[in-house]
Amino acid sequence: MGTADHVDTYAGAGGTHRVEIPPPQPFSESLKNTLKETFFPDDPLRQFKNQPPRRRLILGLQYVFPIIEWGRHYTLEFFKADLIAGITIASLAIPQGISYAKLANLPPILGLYSSFVPPLIYGVMGSSRDLAVGTVAVASLLTASMLGDVVDAQQDPQLYVHLAFTATFFAGLFETAMGIFRLGFIVDFLSHATIVGFMAGAATVVILQQLKGVLGLEHFTHKTDVIDVLHSIFTQTHQWRWESALLGFVFLFYLLISRYFSKKRANLFWISAMAPLTSVILGSLLVYLTHAEKHGVQVIGHLKKGINPASFMDLNFDSRYLPIAIKTGIITGIISMAEGMAVGRSFAMFKNYHIDGNKEMIAFGMMNIVGSCTSCYLTTGPFSRSAVNFNAGCKTAVSNIVMAVAVMATLLFLTPLFYYTPLVVLAAIIMAAMLGLIDYEAAMHLWHVDKFDFLVCMAAYVGVVFGSIQIGLVLAIGLSVLRVLLFVARPRTLVLGNLPDSKEYRNIHHYQQAQTVPGILILEIDAPIYFANSNYLRERISRWIDEEEERIKSCGDTGLQHVVLDMSAVGNIDTSGISMMDEIKKIIDRRGLKLVLVNPVAEVMKKLEKSKFLESLGMEWVFLTVEEAVRACSYMLDCKPQDSEKYTNIV
Repeated sequence: MGTADHVDTYAGAGGTHRVEIPPPQPFSESLKNTLKETFFPDDPLRQFKNQPPRRRLILGLQYVFPIIEWGRHYTLEFFKADLIAGITIASLAIPQGISYAKLANLPPILGLYSSFVPPLIYGVMGSSRDLAVGTVAVASLLTASMLGDVVDAQQDPQLYVHLAFTATFFAGLFETAMGIFRLGFIVDFLSHATIVGFMAGAATVVILQQLKGVLGLEHFTHKTDVIDVLHSIFTQTHQWRWESALLGFVFLFYLLISRYFSKKRANLFWISAMAPLTSVILGSLLVYLTHAEKHGVQVIGHLKKGINPASFMDLNFDSRYLPIAIKTGIITGIISMAEGMAVGRSFAMFKNYHIDGNKEMIAFGMMNIVGSCTSCYLTTGPFSRSAVNFNAGCKTAVSNIVMAVAVMATLLFLTPLFYYTPLVVLAAIIMAAMLGLIDYEAAMHLWHVDKFDFLVCMAAYVGVVFGSIQIGLVLAIGLSVLRVLLFVARPRTLVLGNLPDSKEYRNIHHYQQAQTVPGILILEIDAPIYFANSNYLRERISRWIDEEEERIKSCGDTGLQHVVLDMSAVGNIDTSGISMMDEIKKIIDRRGLKLVLVNPVAEVMKKLEKSKFLESLGMEWVFLTVEEAVRACSYMLDCKPQDSEKYTNIV
């Protein structure tokens, strides 16, 4: 067979398409595209293109204040639904607000303040139709834990309250900055497994701490780990109040039973929603009629009437306390923001609409900044309240405004009625809410699907329960980041084989029927090649070659002649990666083998061409598909040595 015949035969086998080197692009344009994909993947400025100035102004206002957009289409039917939902969540927000304020070691009235102003802000700026804004247990516990390490809420309550306002202010600044600078992807480091474990751990700690109120104890540890909490409980057995304990467990049973029936039948959601307020009313009546406050049952006492007083001048920027205020604000801001975003996205998925994560962060941030200046502490979108809002049939964020008006009416006229509300009822409300955060089914799902995710989940849980909330959070995030680094530093390399009667090549360990090609080792690199994994890839590819040659020697198969690297999944490569490719080529050349590349993407091709690697390899050894590369290599194996050399020169 002559040289021309060789060329014709190969042209028919190899196809006519080749891998192209992308056209040159200015560095500024490349940097612009990279930054755009990193920070603006949703292209928020798209709607402003080719619009007159007046239209751009309107679109800008609609972006910041979504109520301008959907408010034009608001109907009376929507208002009726939002009115019912708003009143329903107000009945839950009032007792929860008071309870969570006590959990944060803050005056109970601040819990009501925090259910008035922030929902008004969110109603105007929020993009979720179902999120119900208010205080949350985990952020309240974090606030108490972190600020309590510096200031004793009992000895200096005024300074403690001022620092809580300051921490809320910094949380708002942090959340707003995250939204403005499009840094929402940072929250993604709080994986689902981390959140499940962290929430369950925090819920366990909160439940144990509520035993103080249930047992009527006056002195209790400020630490949050389970050992110290249990030690504090069981060293004061002589101070346990059976009256308080009986009342607490009766109301806890009632709250759990009401939730059970609400879950059984969706149309009975209002039973669970009204249960906390019903508990407060019944508990207050019981104490008032029996004078239980004189027999060891602690009550809330006096609550000041009137709406939120201004607190801008109460923000404390003293250098002695500024670090803890900033630290508390950032940590509680991240946790509350992650919870609010997850809840908002979940309900948006149910109703098939989209929420902008960065707009949500700006809304959360603004409601906390304004809240810190109006006697509120940290708020977000708690799941329990949002679930009630969703089940009550809310249509828009107006339900938050209705809730705020209901809370305002309570602040103006009804606060004296809470004088006899027993603290044990508030403890029962918190315990019932926290039991709902211990999602053991999600933990078991993690165990069945991904053991490492389960490990992350349990690390967060154990860290929170036996250490502290901060330790659990750092441990869980650390393991999550470690896993990301392992994915990058130890990418998969797979041996591919041909599926019978097809042109497809797949992992031979996944597809048992896939067959290796005699004389050719086909490897797939499943990740970008960076400095962090280049040494590993060099060693792993060398080991694959050694193992293949040992297998061939033991089986007596055709000797190895070509090493094909499928680079379809290599999205990028840096200079360390290019150096690794040079070393791999030299190793393969020294063994008398030939390196073949398949489908390097545009960015990789550009860098390989600029580094002269393609010139060294030869463009004739770069193919578009594995099938083309194998056919070309097989053809070369079938050629006589002198014909192969002539063919290479012609190509």
